[in-house]
Amino acid sequence: MRMRPTLSWTPAGALPPGTTDLGPLADLLSVGGVLVMSGAGLSTESGIPDYRSEGGSLSRHTPMTYQDFTASTQARRRYWARSHLGWRTFGRARPNAGHRAVAAFARRGLLSSVITQNVDGLHQAAGSEGVVELHGSLERVLCLSCGASSPRRELARRLEAANPGFAPAAAAINPDGDADLTDEQVGDFRVLACTLCGGILKPDVVFFGEPVPPRRVEHCRSLVREAASLLVLGSSLTVMSGLRFVRQAAQAEKPVLIVNLDPTRGDPHALTRVALPLGTALTTVADRLGVPLDDPATT
Repeated sequence: MRMRPTLSWTPAGALPPGTTDLGPLADLLSVGGVLVMSGAGLSTESGIPDYRSEGGSLSRHTPMTYQDFTASTQARRRYWARSHLGWRTFGRARPNAGHRAVAAFARRGLLSSVITQNVDGLHQAAGSEGVVELHGSLERVLCLSCGASSPRRELARRLEAANPGFAPAAAAINPDGDADLTDEQVGDFRVLACTLCGGILKPDVVFFGEPVPPRRVEHCRSLVREAASLLVLGSSLTVMSGLRFVRQAAQAEKPVLIVNLDPTRGDPHALTRVALPLGTALTTVADRLGVPLDDPATT
């Protein structure tokens, strides 16, 4: 029997209330050695919706699962048609103040590293270096047969040529770069195979129901061990891929602080949850600590 992935959670009891006091966040960053783990909520101010907030994509859209993608030709046609359209919009997104603040904290030496659950590349576009992409990146495509990796832009050019005139109006774009299209809009969209072996192509992202590569998980665990504290930005921590690192930090008695408007599955393990918009919270703390958001050497 095939199990569906966890898409939501219900608190077993009352969760600690959030706060609007930025003092704990400023104190955490001022000490340094902070490991940042970001989620979809950090990119909403760049025009990319999150999954689980009110009006998030899960309220109208069930994301593609690894099981469906690998088992069904029609599922792959639907995914690639929607993803090809979403890629055009997704690729135009730009870093927001929250991404820039994270990069600024790193330049000041306050962060030990950055792990992101996002696949949009906006941390790197803002200037962050050495970002661990827990769930992969939409910038790359993998062949499930031979394992070859290639740039997404190359596949985008091939799909444009194979599907001339494909430009339906999408209802919305989702955090994974997928666009909301009807089956009629997908039509007979032509899906392309690996140019090396003819195998199935998949974006280099971890789908729902697909495990994060073990070596990547262990690398993240080592980052938690080396960090002085863990700062979670814009993640509901519903799925275990991120929650396990919160639990690891808490078990090691390292401070955990969460910035997220809504309650999260990690709240019981955190010192507090700051219930403020990410851009507002991070830029205010940057100003309080005297950390300029933009690097004068690159602006």
